[in-house]
Amino acid sequence: MGFIIDRELYVPAIDAWIDPSQPRPRAIVTHGHADHARAGHGAVLATPETIAIMKVRYGPDCAGRFEPLRFGEALDLAGTRVSLYPAGHILGSAQVLIEAGGQRAVVTGDYKRLPDRTAEAYEPVACDLLVTEATFGLPVFQHPRPEDEIGRLLKSVADQPERCHLVGCYALGKAQRVIALLRDAGWEKPIYLHGAMARLCALYEELGVPLGPLLPATGMPKAAMAGEIVIAPPSAIRDRWSRRFPDPVVCQASGWMSVKQRARQALVELPLVISDHCDWGELNQSIAESGAGTVWVTHGREDALVYWCRKQGLEAEPLALPGLDDDGGGGGE
Repeated sequence: MGFIIDRELYVPAIDAWIDPSQPRPRAIVTHGHADHARAGHGAVLATPETIAIMKVRYGPDCAGRFEPLRFGEALDLAGTRVSLYPAGHILGSAQVLIEAGGQRAVVTGDYKRLPDRTAEAYEPVACDLLVTEATFGLPVFQHPRPEDEIGRLLKSVADQPERCHLVGCYALGKAQRVIALLRDAGWEKPIYLHGAMARLCALYEELGVPLGPLLPATGMPKAAMAGEIVIAPPSAIRDRWSRRFPDPVVCQASGWMSVKQRARQALVELPLVISDHCDWGELNQSIAESGAGTVWVTHGREDALVYWCRKQGLEAEPLALPGLDDDGGGGGE
């Protein structure tokens, strides 16, 4: 059976690529992470939030032109309809629905199903072909409740008030989610930011996501940072930069922190298993809900999920797409 989208996520009828790894005349971008959103395209179709993120990260002229498409709206081009649905991954992240000739194809991009007030809630979309990520596509991955992980962080802060807690987070999406989780758990004090976090946190605020009082981490007296929480890129907390804080507790928020060897290699004292992707059970649930008869599995642990799909009687195959990382391009998923 031929599909309206090919295995490189190219849609011939509208001459457009979804999340292309190199500059294209026309790109549909699912979200703002660097392995999905790149500069240099002739035209970019994306949610207004993703467009705003791209302009902050790459500059206002990072594409020839931008075409914003809000969730629930549809664009009809040459007999093909394009619409975007929330993916729940980060702010503005979208699943792409392509409809033509009575066929429906959905490309999930990166997605998660857990509630997160810093991202629009995931919506299942019925389709014939589902192109799904599989970052955590192994049965061993069963993510804990993020609220429980934040509880572990706050307990550590309370138990060690003489130390500063440095939380390694990817700057886009994960940092804002961890801040919101801290606020929702009752942490009302200022949260201190590495400079790399400031622009995107400010953008989230501008786009209607309140994060509470945030202050720069640099310039503070060392002693004054005892008992405080600092959000920084994972690379910074293992750098000389971290020496300015009193006896820092190195933390990292990532789905990969469930892999003890990764935590040890990263010299993480307090691993926080907070993922912005679906775990194994959520991937299974999403595939079943879609009603798709055919599933293509992208970056991540493709083989296990392809095998599971075939056991359910579905047509399934892996896609080897260039340029897609399993961690959003920043080591912090």
